[in-house]
Amino acid sequence: MTMNLYIIFRLTSTTFNHHIESPKTWLKFESCKLNYFRNRKMLRRALNLSSSSSGFFSYSSYVRPFLSPHSSSSFSHFFSSSSSSSESSASNFVEQVVDNPNNANLSNPNPTISIDSSGLCNPPEHFHGPSSDSELVKHLKSIIKFRGGPISVAEYMEEVLTNPKVGFYMNRDVFGAEGDFITSPEVSQMFGEMIGVWAMCLWEQMGRPGKVNLVELGPGRGTLMVDLLRGASKFKVFTESLHIHLVECSPTLKELQHHNLKCVDEDDISINGEKSISQLAGTPVSWHAAFEQVPSGVPTIIIAHEFYDALPIHQFQRASRGWCEKMVDVAEDSAFRFVLSPAPTPANVFLAKRCKWALKEEVDKLNQIEICPKAMELTESISKRISSDGGGALIMDYGLNGVITDSLQAIRKHKFVPILDEPGTADLSAYVDFESIRHSAEEASENVSAHGPITQSQFLGSLGINFRVETLLQNCETDEQAELLKAGYWRLVGEGEAPFWEGPEDKAPIGMGTRYLAMAIVNKNLGVPIPFQ
Repeated sequence: MTMNLYIIFRLTSTTFNHHIESPKTWLKFESCKLNYFRNRKMLRRALNLSSSSSGFFSYSSYVRPFLSPHSSSSFSHFFSSSSSSSESSASNFVEQVVDNPNNANLSNPNPTISIDSSGLCNPPEHFHGPSSDSELVKHLKSIIKFRGGPISVAEYMEEVLTNPKVGFYMNRDVFGAEGDFITSPEVSQMFGEMIGVWAMCLWEQMGRPGKVNLVELGPGRGTLMVDLLRGASKFKVFTESLHIHLVECSPTLKELQHHNLKCVDEDDISINGEKSISQLAGTPVSWHAAFEQVPSGVPTIIIAHEFYDALPIHQFQRASRGWCEKMVDVAEDSAFRFVLSPAPTPANVFLAKRCKWALKEEVDKLNQIEICPKAMELTESISKRISSDGGGALIMDYGLNGVITDSLQAIRKHKFVPILDEPGTADLSAYVDFESIRHSAEEASENVSAHGPITQSQFLGSLGINFRVETLLQNCETDEQAELLKAGYWRLVGEGEAPFWEGPEDKAPIGMGTRYLAMAIVNKNLGVPIPFQ
């Protein structure tokens, strides 16, 4: 073995000698040769000790002291193919050599091997203790580390909200008083009923087709659809024409929707098989992970209530070098922080598109801009579907009819919290840019028209919510029921705190009537939909 090592060394040194160009390099090389012969002498001594005591030799046991810790593990793996017990025997044998003072071949009863390891590469120590970071935080940091730089706010939002394993929406019910926020359908049954009135009016304008796809994007618990079907159940011609399609990515919410709609699986097909029957109106119900999976070729009515606000946004900030995208990075203390991109990003294409739709004077005054490419793309898909199949879409959300500057917010247990604080434990949402939706729809197809936005108060009031609340108040059996009904009505159509409230101040209903907007996109053949005339 020693001879083989020496031959390899000589061959290497012969080749190397032809490339030595300076005396300094030559001296370094000669020093390496000297160290080699010193180590070889020590190795030979170890070999002699081994052969005189036991008659066998374990290469890995004696060469390991000359190797780095990483090389040691590699050699151990290589020689394990011969016998796992050999390595164990060699280890025991070394102990016997050191502990046996009667060995006749040892001039020193306690021999030691002195090794100079100062030149070895010693890797830094690693801490393998438990980390307090959540699984999502570890995942986000690994993405940033793998990329070698920060990620966009949009990618951060997408991972936090819809990561298949640990996303905010994916494995729990986040709606209602016990959740993190309350949506309009959870406030009062009247909201879903009024959406049902709108859908029936549009169906009338469509000519009462015998088959209609009723699609809801992000149906939450299914409360809106439950109230819609219950309110429309008396209009059999309408409900019998419907095939409901729910676009939902959360397995937990799918189960809730299935239960609340009182679905029975048809022909033993589970909800993962995409089809059930709702006993509320005998209507077939199917689930899809994305809107593109909803079957085409049938007139379609689409409802997107508080869906657009959760789509991931990109944020831009004006700097000396122009518009820079706001990114999420990891600081030296391992906390997340915002940074600016050093160069243009792919999202700059959508920024230019959004700025083209706005007045130059308006953009010049801004220091920040939010854009939502996924909202633009979704609107294009909806518009093309409506153009080819007929029908319309209703989009209701909180937002503005213009450029959005800085609206991204995080809500946990009904309170605002820092956006980067404990990702995955709070809902992230941003204002919806309704002007961008309108332009996206109109550019996608010449056969569609966009109407609105109008306030939620105008929308619900025009559909008759005032008459509906009067009827329900007459049927209330207790004062408590009446107060709850009036509080729900105010939250849907009012503005600010309810003036009639006599309970605790912190429980006063806050009206959503002007903060939420409604917009319709319809096939031009239908004219102007109710109530956007």
